[in-house]
Amino acid sequence: MTALHPTLERAHALIEFGRHDQALALLGRHLAEDPGDIRAWVKLSYCHLHADEPEKAMEAADEALRLAPEDYGALLLRAQAMVRNGGWLDVEPVLREAVRVAPEESYARAMLADAVWRVSLVRYARETGGGGKISFSDTERVTREAADLAMEALRLGPEDIYAHEIAQRIASTSGNSTVSDQLDEAILRIDPTHSAALARQTEKAAQAPGVGAGRAAELYADALAGQPDHPFMQQQLDRATYRLLRGTRWLALLCLVLAGGMINLFPSDDQPAPELPLPIGQRLWSMVIMAVIWGFGAWRRYRKLRAGVQLNVRSLIRRGRWARVVLAQSGWAMLCAVLIAGPPWTDLPVPRLLFWAGIVPIAATILFDKKKAR
Repeated sequence: MTALHPTLERAHALIEFGRHDQALALLGRHLAEDPGDIRAWVKLSYCHLHADEPEKAMEAADEALRLAPEDYGALLLRAQAMVRNGGWLDVEPVLREAVRVAPEESYARAMLADAVWRVSLVRYARETGGGGKISFSDTERVTREAADLAMEALRLGPEDIYAHEIAQRIASTSGNSTVSDQLDEAILRIDPTHSAALARQTEKAAQAPGVGAGRAAELYADALAGQPDHPFMQQQLDRATYRLLRGTRWLALLCLVLAGGMINLFPSDDQPAPELPLPIGQRLWSMVIMAVIWGFGAWRRYRKLRAGVQLNVRSLIRRGRWARVVLAQSGWAMLCAVLIAGPPWTDLPVPRLLFWAGIVPIAATILFDKKKAR
């Protein structure tokens, strides 16, 4: 292996520390003295690419390719610079040349699969006029070459995250959920903190049949422990937490109906109203039942939640206006239930008014905020 020029070694060290501007200046001076140094042009292209200057990165890569048309590094950087400059639809020839030059490399093949996948879908949309939604069967047919390239990239680089990402994306758009899930699991085995795969797997588990709001919130909280700044999972955790808070409102409604049923607010010929006022023992018993409903339905459930979910419950109440509205409605409905069941009422108009006062605010918003919980 040929030793690098000392200037290139210093530039490489600067690149390793992320000092791309200093490396650019050093490489520029070196190339002014030795414009035929291929490796210097490749490193210059790399620096421009990471400085978010894709056009200059392409120019440097082109200079390297002019000196060595089959240089794999220069070809790959040319392709990456084209992509960064919005050239996914034109990059395929460069990537095919990179694959020809280095057929054992997985990254170039995975990138080619990505490009072919995008081009195939765009071409199909243009041919069909771009109207309507493409079916899974058509997607699988149109992207078959891309899928084959991705599988070959996986064979060449079984630990290559990018190859797994492209294969998963192709499988997902083709409706192959089984393969998509397997690839996500493989990604997470390689990188347990991979944000996209973690989000997909967490969402799948949280939306599985029979998974309640509490369990869904715990799943998202666990995922956020590894990715604390992930906006999607924080949003999903907030939604699951909001569903938990909405559950307290149903408990309040249950207590309200229980109080109304105890006093029989709406008597009929078959079920006449009881003699008022109700005995104190019966009124106290109804209060005990309501306390049990809240103790097991809300407090005990809250205490069983993990610490992260409990913290998010309090955080969402501070941050979310509708979370506070739901809690206020729950509290108001419970107050109305207590006022119906507790005092020794001698007639029905006032407790009946309290019943409607407790139920109407919830009924007015329950359908609207159900959409927010979704």
